[in-house]
Amino acid sequence: MEALLHGIVLAFGLILPLGVQNVFIFNQGATHKKFSYALPAVITAGICDTILISLAVGGVSLIILTFEWLQTLLFVVGFLFLFYMGWLIWRDATEAKIHQKSNPFSPKRQIAFAASVSLLNPHAILDTIGVIGTNSLVYTGHERGIFTFSCIGVSWIWFFALAIAGKKLGQIDTDGSLLRRFNQISALIIWGIALYMGMQLLS
Repeated sequence: MEALLHGIVLAFGLILPLGVQNVFIFNQGATHKKFSYALPAVITAGICDTILISLAVGGVSLIILTFEWLQTLLFVVGFLFLFYMGWLIWRDATEAKIHQKSNPFSPKRQIAFAASVSLLNPHAILDTIGVIGTNSLVYTGHERGIFTFSCIGVSWIWFFALAIAGKKLGQIDTDGSLLRRFNQISALIIWGIALYMGMQLLS
């Protein structure tokens, strides 16, 4: 029971703050006409988190934390990708405003972006994965398995909940104005995170 509660509380604490991954999943739920159309993004994010958490518990993330050059590389790649993704989302929001409709991502594009914001996000590797990996060291055997399962379960439930919440917003926003504004805000948040990463690189 302790391992289960520990995993649930820890995972929720790490996943609740607004980040690129959360913004993207919510946005997909909001911009698609049917909830099922956003499932590629939800499932991809869930699979990526499952892989990262499993690697963290296996100790792989701790290896990454020992190499400073690898951390720097992760931040450079993450900065470039986040800046590019922010530009794409801002462009889509502008085009949607011109055409008075949303421009939802195709399944392939959802998968590519969901995988990218999950696997190319240095904070997910250096912070989330490092924290989960470190906390898992206090458990062994089946208790570590329960801890791992609870962390993974929280991620999947959260992603589905985000997409559902986005879908509800999309149903309320009949003229698409809120969705366009949300895309613009999403882009600004992503650029802000990219800027923060760039400042960390310079320092």
